[in-house]
Amino acid sequence: MTSGTASHRPAFVEPRIALAFRSPVAATTTTAYASWVTSTAKKILDEALALPDDERAALMEALSDSFDPEPAQLSPEWKAEVQSRIAQVERGEVETVPWEQVEARIRQTLDRK
Repeated sequence: MTSGTASHRPAFVEPRIALAFRSPVAATTTTAYASWVTSTAKKILDEALALPDDERAALMEALSDSFDPEPAQLSPEWKAEVQSRIAQVERGEVETVPWEQVEARIRQTLDRK
């Protein structure tokens, strides 16, 4: 995956969303993580968690971009659904929503709980 603008993020960013909304406690608690990784990895994590938010986000994106995820295997029904939705967008039947608006809506929803 190559880095793009925020409005052109690929569909598989859901794990990033989950990480972006972790609790403040998770940012300082590495016990569960540290129980199964090397001391070097724990040290790197501890140092990364001490970074400012913008630097942590950039680091998280760089690490995420370093993975080469296997393409999702979709059932024939899901493939048809995806093709149908793409066609709807191309015909102008539906309006797309910029990522920034989707993210803001998610944050508002989570803040209300």
